[in-house]
Parts: sequence; C-alpha cells; structure tokens
Amino acid sequence: MQQESDETIAIHVQAGDSDAFGFLIERYEDKLKRYGRKFLNTKEDVEDIVQEVFIKAYTHIQSFDATQRFSPWIYRIAHNEFVNELRKKTRQPLGFFDPDTILPFVVSSETTDGPTEQAELKKIMEEFLIELDGKYREPLVLFFYEELSYQDIAEVLHIPVTTVGVRINRGKEKLKHLYTKKHYE
Repeated sequence: MQQESDETIAIHVQAGDSDAFGFLIERYEDKLKRYGRKFLNTKEDVEDIVQEVFIKAYTHIQSFDATQRFSPWIYRIAHNEFVNELRKKTRQPLGFFDPDTILPFVVSSETTDGPTEQAELKKIMEEFLIELDGKYREPLVLFFYEELSYQDIAEVLHIPVTTVGVRINRGKEKLKHLYTKKHYE
C-alpha cells in the first residue's frame, strides 16, 4: 500500500480499512508539523494540533472526494485547526504571513543553483515571515515550504488561483522591503 496514491489509500479507509490511515499519517505528519510551526511557537502545541488534524481527517474521511487530490483536503483541515488555535492564543484578528514580500520572483527549479538559492531564500523568509500580514504569509509558506501548486493553495485557502499568484508576488515584495530595510538602512 506504500506505493499507492494518497487518494487510493483514502478510498481504502473509506471502505473500512482503518489501518490504511496509518500510511496517510506517515506521509503527512512531518509536513503538517512543519506547516504548524509557521503558526504556533511551541512544539507541544504543534504536535497536539497535528494530532487533532488527523482525528478530524479520519472522522470526516467519508466527506473526502477521491476524485480530488488528498493533500489540499488535509492541508485545509490543518489550516483551519492552526488558525483556530492561533486565534485562541492571541485573541486578536489573525494576520497571515506572506512570503512574497521577501522573494522577488518564483525560483525555478531549472536554474543551476536552484537548491542553493531556494535554501537561501527560505532562510531569509524565516527571519521576516512573522512580520508579514497573514494573507501573504500563508500562500508563501504553502508554496515555498510545502511545495504546493497554486491550484492546491487556492483549494486550501478557498481563494481564486489568480489571488494566490497576486498574494505570493506581493508577499515577496514585502519580504524584500523588510530585508532591504533591515540590512541596508
């Protein structure tokens, strides 16, 4: 079953094979924890919420449409859980992070120094993401850290694909501004 797609495994779970859900947990646990660290400060909080994500995913697996991709579905559950937890902790309106501010352009994987450049950009993003409005931070994290497509990000955030592109670009501009302000002023 390890070679099967997420969607096929979800069909097995929907058919009553509860053990198959373990394969989905193995595939997504580290990714969701990494994603959660962009929202919450403590490892314990992140682990608790990721556990809640899997519980919700399992209890609502029948609502998953196996003709769609599984990753946006589970990331949407995670997104909602992390946002709710953050709201509980801050009791203030949630601002999302926008990685587009730091990054001037989408890094192509076809460049000769692609992985090195992406690692450097991610390092810069880490430093300034917290300062970005959530509506920009969220798509940047999903794109650069979780490596989701614009379409998948649109599904997770329930926004149009064009809005994803705009927010990523604006986020990168804002990140660039923050970086320039700190290092050159």
